[in-house]
Amino acid sequence: MRILLWHVHGSWTTAFVQGRHEYVLPVVPDRGPDGRGRARTWDWPASAIEVTREEARDAQVDAVILQRPDELERLAREWLGERRLPTIYVEHNAPQGRIAEMRHPAADRDDVLVVHVTHFNDLFWDCGSTPTRVIEHGVVDPGYRYTGERRRAAVVINEARRRARVTGTDLLERFEGDGVPIDLFGMDAGALGGIDDVPQHRLHDEIARRRVYLHPIRWTSLGLSLIEAMHLGMPVVALATTEAPEAVPPGAGVLSTSVERLAGAARGFLADRECAREAGVAARRAALERFGLSRFLDDWDAVLEEVVA
Repeated sequence: MRILLWHVHGSWTTAFVQGRHEYVLPVVPDRGPDGRGRARTWDWPASAIEVTREEARDAQVDAVILQRPDELERLAREWLGERRLPTIYVEHNAPQGRIAEMRHPAADRDDVLVVHVTHFNDLFWDCGSTPTRVIEHGVVDPGYRYTGERRRAAVVINEARRRARVTGTDLLERFEGDGVPIDLFGMDAGALGGIDDVPQHRLHDEIARRRVYLHPIRWTSLGLSLIEAMHLGMPVVALATTEAPEAVPPGAGVLSTSVERLAGAARGFLADRECAREAGVAARRAALERFGLSRFLDDWDAVLEEVVA
């Protein structure tokens, strides 16, 4: 199949384009949100090709993947004209705002299938009569890289200052005040004294040098950085919110809604490297079983065949 999709979430798209199809990625001259094209910091296969707006009008496309309301309302029509193509809307995020009153942008559509990346999202989003499926995340296995040589906690948050309470940025100071030294990674992390200049190909190695992975996210579906840290073999300390309790099994770390309990667990891992290593081995084993790339791609093949049939 030839599948058109916009490059929105780099880590998710990196896994998606590893499949057996051809992936058509819109590109605009400035590589802005309307068309970022191929990734420049991830390793994508040759089957992920770029297409300009002019080329897209006549391009052979079997299915369209949408990921943002603007794609549903504007971009797909601008790039593909009035063609009616099998359409899937991938919902990466938990709903924001007054949950009981929120409707999904693709609610009550008979021409769209909504695919949620977590069961939590499927539970909380009101999609009306639009059919839904759940395909949990999969990641390209970075391999076991854990050393835990630095007695610090790694945190990965992109745009931490802007996203603030949603990503638990305000909690970092509390953790540090409770004796948990933190290294914050991610886009714009430098604005908060973190580390934002680590090239993508080195990021996993740098994170894995830290003793424990801290996931302070309050409300953002399920961060791929958490799953990647588990693949690396890191013990996890995470807020027990959204899908995290389903993703992190007992023995792989500690989950709680108590910051004090999480800080205590992090201090325990920082003090006992062998305990941290054992929990990290359990985390990697669980991640490979539940979030492996083969399962992810098989699930997507089944859904694509369903909508294109």
